[in-house]
Amino acid sequence: MQKENTNNETLWTKNFIIINIINLLIFFSFQMLLPTLPLYIKELGGSNSVIGLVTGIFVVSSVIIRPISGLLLDKLGRKKVFVIGLIIFILSVLSYSIFSVISVILFIRFIHGFGWGAVSTASSTIAADNIPKKRFGEGMGYFSLTSSLAMALAPVIGLSLIARYGSSMLFYVSTILATLGFIATFRLKYKETTTQSTNKTNGSLYEKSSLNPSFIVFFVSITYGALTSFLPLYAAEQGIANIGIFFTVYAIALFITRPLFGKIIDTLGFDFAIIPGLVLVVIAMGLLSIASSLPLFLVTAFIYGVGFGATQSSLQTMAMVGVPSNRLGAANATFLTAFDSGIGLGSIILGIVSASIGYSQMYLWAAASAVIAFTLYFIIGRKKIDPSSRLI
Repeated sequence: MQKENTNNETLWTKNFIIINIINLLIFFSFQMLLPTLPLYIKELGGSNSVIGLVTGIFVVSSVIIRPISGLLLDKLGRKKVFVIGLIIFILSVLSYSIFSVISVILFIRFIHGFGWGAVSTASSTIAADNIPKKRFGEGMGYFSLTSSLAMALAPVIGLSLIARYGSSMLFYVSTILATLGFIATFRLKYKETTTQSTNKTNGSLYEKSSLNPSFIVFFVSITYGALTSFLPLYAAEQGIANIGIFFTVYAIALFITRPLFGKIIDTLGFDFAIIPGLVLVVIAMGLLSIASSLPLFLVTAFIYGVGFGATQSSLQTMAMVGVPSNRLGAANATFLTAFDSGIGLGSIILGIVSASIGYSQMYLWAAASAVIAFTLYFIIGRKKIDPSSRLI
């Protein structure tokens, strides 16, 4: 395999463009199912608890596979993990259209989580391989735009497909998108894996140097779990029916600001992106606790999008700064495992909280989680390493 040269300053190489296209296709396929799979389960007679289990079991399997995928990415190479993960992902999506028994769908969803965990860990690692070290923050910012674009458009398209043509068409389109991404993987040139390393933790599932930013993002992602799990219910309680536009505004804010903050951390450092980002997340959660009209919800969506976009992408960049290239897979896995765990655990804990004190007060608890992240950043998170020193 040809080894890619990432020591120059060119960002938009053929390889980087291809991995961005692949990531867009995969995330589109994934995001189309998020709001629609619960409708499918409901159509089959599933209860709200079963719908919650469909979400939870997916998070569990993706969290299990991420650290294993990270280690395999560094040991076996990027291509094998990426391709195998995509095959599992594609077959899982296609299987939803074949089986209409809830117990079988739960099993498929569990397997689907394995595919998603492996694919999403591999894609971000491959992107990192192809970003010049002096433009790393900017490059990761652009790469994250593909997921933001999918987040803004895919749920709307998915809901439209299932409403007009039924669930089978939805699953076919999702399968086709992922398959196109699979085909494009064979146009990539993958970074060679190296077995020689002086790193004593070379065989570890987790990258020790990435633990601090991962620990911080765990608390940040709790706020995201509060949004995805309970915002529609909270908005309905306030008499707002068309709250889907909240996530569109949120995604637009991500799309606008992520490359900007990427350039900021490359030139000024992490503090100038993460500190204001965390402050905005806290403010957004506070505003949600008092929101009672659609305009205020949308203002909150934009503030949260800017804050979360600055924080999440910057912390992911920090998790890879100074990490040897043969441990990038483990570094990505460490970060994404913490991210998923925060969403999953946050949804469970805040669900219990909301049942006791209501959604409004629950978002204040979510704000407290962001305050904890803000505090931790000053205690364990502030990294003195220049972002451009990523490659060792």
